Amino acid sequence: MGGRGAMRTQEARRRIAIEAARLISETGLRDYRQAKQKAAARLGIFDETSLPKNAEIEDALREYQRLFRADDQPRILRERREAAREAMRFFADFEPRLVGAVLEGTADAHSAVCLHLYTDQPDAVIALLQERRIAYDEESRRIRLDRDTARDYPTLRFSAGGTPIDITMLPYDLLRQAPLDRVSERPMRRATAAMLDALLADA
Repeated sequence: MGGRGAMRTQEARRRIAIEAARLISETGLRDYRQAKQKAAARLGIFDETSLPKNAEIEDALREYQRLFRADDQPRILRERREAAREAMRFFADFEPRLVGAVLEGTADAHSAVCLHLYTDQPDAVIALLQERRIAYDEESRRIRLDRDTARDYPTLRFSAGGTPIDITMLPYDLLRQAPLDRVSERPMRRATAAMLDALLADA
């Protein structure tokens, strides 16, 4: 009985992960916890132990894109990466690092280009946007530095050529310390401009 129960739980996790991936791809929902809770509710599964891990949702998202978005996702990903390259050149003085879906390869039409900028003078970034007459929205984002430490940092959102750009400004001394990834809870993967150029060349 225990074996059958484990199999049912595993199957439920798989169904929730697939439905969460569909929600993420089709609606632009990027909060993985919210996506799996919505998916579970739609499927009528209310057992917390059946909720998949974020990494399972990420795998399901890649599979969904491969099966149902093969015609347009690679093109959109390349466009986003090219936009990221331009944005990184624009912010070159602030040690930009590309993070998130555009780097990981799961970007779609809903995805923003997400950059981390490293500076002890966030006002300098704002001044650059104002100088170029780029309209932006200012928010804050909680970043997990390690398992015990999370802090809020300023975030700017704007559009460049129709592509949403999302930048988080971090203190310069964090350049050597990658924040924790929300999916894997391990140090976040980051790419320099040179690493992004290599990705584009390989593609």
